[in-house]
Amino acid sequence: MLNLERLRTLDALARHGSVSGAAAGLHITTSAVSQQLAKLEREVGQQLLAKNGRGVRLTDAGRLLADHAARILSHVELAQSDLEAQRGQVVGELRLSAFPTAARGLFPTALAGLRKEHPGLRVRSCELEPEHGIAGVIRGDLDLAVVLDWYNKPMPVPDGLVKAPLLDDPADVAMPAGHPLSGRDEVDLGEFAGDEWITWGDGEFCHEWLMFTLRSRGVEPIVGHRAAETHTQLGLVAAGLGVCVVPLLGRHPVPEGIVIVPLRQRLRRHVYAVWRADADRRPSIRAAVRALKSASDTVG
Repeated sequence: MLNLERLRTLDALARHGSVSGAAAGLHITTSAVSQQLAKLEREVGQQLLAKNGRGVRLTDAGRLLADHAARILSHVELAQSDLEAQRGQVVGELRLSAFPTAARGLFPTALAGLRKEHPGLRVRSCELEPEHGIAGVIRGDLDLAVVLDWYNKPMPVPDGLVKAPLLDDPADVAMPAGHPLSGRDEVDLGEFAGDEWITWGDGEFCHEWLMFTLRSRGVEPIVGHRAAETHTQLGLVAAGLGVCVVPLLGRHPVPEGIVIVPLRQRLRRHVYAVWRADADRRPSIRAAVRALKSASDTVG
């Protein structure tokens, strides 16, 4: 009989593409991955892996079994979800991720509430950018991810995932206190054509959104500095090094020397939770979504 944990290891190797990636995804050592796969090969009596340069690749038999393993593991998770739903108890382990400002602005309140209401639930969380969070949910490394998109640049959610809206997060412009526009009640993005922008990392979803949005308003962006964290961006603004778009979620406390001015044409990002459809009935997922929505109601 095929061993479920060895099938899980093979599935992880197929999804991550390497022994080290499988080990990281399963939170075990590379030696443990190699041992599990060697035992699986003996179990099925066929070679599942072949050397590929300094790494390995799946043989035809390996790919065939990996495809079956993915379906088997999906059915196992569905069975676990149904059993949890029948029992109705919020227990076990739940693995969550959120992009940095949501981890800062939502997780402390939401996770503290979960611990208080459901002491039998063990929650593990990490910060991940939205696209990495979605990928983690698809791979099965995460149970739920808090992600975002913007009003004018949606992020497609792949088939097989469920999403629930948490909040619409307004964004304004942060500028140094001495900026010529700092005394205004409202500003337009087009008025910052000569300013240096402090933005997110190259290739990140929010950076691409900002470049797209500025260009749609007739501004060719001058990018001066990049920082993933909102508070790092605000620190650079306070030093007089540029301006940035700053959402409300996770904004506070705002450093001294900064003025935040609303935009005439409102910018909003949509924040939501995503999880796999085959885990939709898990009480722990439902409890986490309720806690996140409750935390979202306090943002302001």
